[in-house]
Amino acid sequence: MKVSLIDLAFLSEKRKDVLLLLEEGPKTGDEIKTALNVNSTSIMPQIKKLKEGRLIVQDERNTYRLSEMGEIVVEKMEPLLNTVRVFEENYDYWTNHDFSAIPEHLLNRIDELGNYYMLEADLNRLFELPEDFKKNLLESKDVKMFLSYFNPLHVEMYLELVEKGATICLILTEPVFDRMKKDYYKDLKYLVESENVQIYVCDKNVTLKNVVTERFCSLVLFDKKGKFDHQRLMSFDESALKWCEELFLYYKDLSTRLEKL
Repeated sequence: MKVSLIDLAFLSEKRKDVLLLLEEGPKTGDEIKTALNVNSTSIMPQIKKLKEGRLIVQDERNTYRLSEMGEIVVEKMEPLLNTVRVFEENYDYWTNHDFSAIPEHLLNRIDELGNYYMLEADLNRLFELPEDFKKNLLESKDVKMFLSYFNPLHVEMYLELVEKGATICLILTEPVFDRMKKDYYKDLKYLVESENVQIYVCDKNVTLKNVVTERFCSLVLFDKKGKFDHQRLMSFDESALKWCEELFLYYKDLSTRLEKL
């Protein structure tokens, strides 16, 4: 009977867990049971099926390892599983928000957002910055931020970060820049003239807030009606920081440096 490799790899959590565990290296049956916290009755039939499907092999010392085919399958399945997990953990958020501002090459690597969590809006503090976000931002020393909506509280944070000696790179969309120039001219001029601040203006019509520092990253997407709903994604994973920095640099390359007012 023909074996379906997709069924073998994906239709059993136990088989999937065995494959991902063996990616770390060969394991004995006892090591597999211990690592996965299972007993022989539940795991050995799944190991037998993986052997029959030639995804794993067993050597003379009763040690299991991935076959050459198994190594290729697991290498390809892990990013897919991580991508599904990114979307599945906050399914309603992703289905109701617009991520067209994320370029295709980064969408294809969205699994790198890793173990993120969502900061939900506090109805009693709807127009305040979330405390977890604010605390981590003000403790950062290297701040990169892309903004497509204006919030006066952001201006206060920029000034406080400058006073703390942080290095700041801001990308403002034209509407945000125009609002700051009109209503916060003195603050904007102070930022532009600060040695540790760079400001860029982006003329692209995108709705996005992307913050990345050496400590954490935060991503805000607008809903599909173009509205901001006070939800934000945060992560401390190294892969997520790298992903958000690449997103920031993508728009930096499309923006113009503001040298003076």
